[in-house]
Amino acid sequence: MRRQKWRRVTAGALGVALLGAVVTTGGNASAAEESVAGRSPAADAKLATALRKAIDAQRFADVLDTVPPSTAAATQLYKTQVAPDSATKMPAATAVAAAAPIHQTPQLDATVIKLDRAGRPVAAADVLLSPQYPTGKIVPLDANLTTTQVRWRQWDDATWDNNNGQGTTDIVPGRESAPVDFMSPYPASVLKLMVAFGILRMVDAGELSLDDTYTYTPVGTPSSLCGPARAATSITQLFDEMITVSSNPSTCALIKLMHDQGKIAGLNQQFVDLGLPTLRLAGTNPNTGGTWANAVTMSSIDTAKLLLLFNGSPGTLWKTPAGTRVKASVLSPSSRSYVLEKLGEQGLNQVLSTTNYCGREYPAQGIPQTTPARWINPADGTVTVAGRKYGQDVRPCNATAQVTFAHKTGLADTSGNDAGIVKSLPGKPFESYIVSVHSNLGYRYIDADRPADPAGVYPVQYTEKLALLGRAIHAL
Repeated sequence: MRRQKWRRVTAGALGVALLGAVVTTGGNASAAEESVAGRSPAADAKLATALRKAIDAQRFADVLDTVPPSTAAATQLYKTQVAPDSATKMPAATAVAAAAPIHQTPQLDATVIKLDRAGRPVAAADVLLSPQYPTGKIVPLDANLTTTQVRWRQWDDATWDNNNGQGTTDIVPGRESAPVDFMSPYPASVLKLMVAFGILRMVDAGELSLDDTYTYTPVGTPSSLCGPARAATSITQLFDEMITVSSNPSTCALIKLMHDQGKIAGLNQQFVDLGLPTLRLAGTNPNTGGTWANAVTMSSIDTAKLLLLFNGSPGTLWKTPAGTRVKASVLSPSSRSYVLEKLGEQGLNQVLSTTNYCGREYPAQGIPQTTPARWINPADGTVTVAGRKYGQDVRPCNATAQVTFAHKTGLADTSGNDAGIVKSLPGKPFESYIVSVHSNLGYRYIDADRPADPAGVYPVQYTEKLALLGRAIHAL
């Protein structure tokens, strides 16, 4: 495994960037620094209208539910914590056979930020779908890519099933009078973007090196999510496994490391200070790094803004509610380069993009990205990712690909998520945008015409409507 060389940075050299989580400029700031980007209300409105139509066109309410709310299986589900990604978990054949039409419009939160060649936003849109907004609700975004018009609520399976999709626990305080009330889907493994940010902040502060090792030693009752104790492993390896193959044990180790160093509360406060109030890595277990339950929250717009920070651009990315300018220098160039490299090596291309299933009639093709060579068998072109064998020759899709997609997926029974940065390949028409889609359409929900998976291959775990949405977004 190739390792990056990382320079340690003193707290004094980092200055305000690390101590205050943002960079400010004085009265002599240039026009580029003062501007938050070349967005206009007209550009935002055009993109938002197109995004709402693209979401409505997918007819997400046509999916089938393998665990209808009235069943004993649903009652048992409500008693368990939300589970993160699983390499094998799928509804049993009996559940698939008994699947019924979903009883209400699914929950979906989608953000698209169109970028110029320097990585600056030129248009942005956020659209919500829910039982209250069955054809989509456009969220007004201000000049700083934020909104005070939404009362964000914490996800809960039972509440969604039995309370008309209406949440009861607030994520952001003081939004009781907001005109839009929305229960934010559980992010599942997209939460690993928050862990990545926390670890890289420690690296930039000189508190940690990616070449350091960490011995994972859980305390007390072991976690089935996190697995057993683990011998000394480099932070580089843990980080790589967390992002590229969505390893839960590696993520638990990094979360426990942050707990060991007393960094979790500070990380959550940093998100608030950065104007990302829905990003919360809350409620995790300091003894194991596990317990990723409903208190972990991420809206699509704040997820997209975190990716905007990873991507970087000149000048100000956005301003916080306190008026402080946020710049890409919140993370060092080396840290941003590293996380983008890892996101670009994503192995689970199976949600908004579906190139791992290249050539199959189902699922539909999504964002036309390249599949990273790291996962491709040179002999036959098939993809294997951490034991997941997809069985398709992806070379034809790579030959016709238009873009790269540096992204992170997240799956649970009631979570279907994908968020990342799309950039055009050399020689292709210019494309650059950030997309973040969070939904409750996890492996509990299936398409009515879903065919059986070929024998011996990794199953399709999401409705293909998410890939169709990815393709539609790319066509905007």
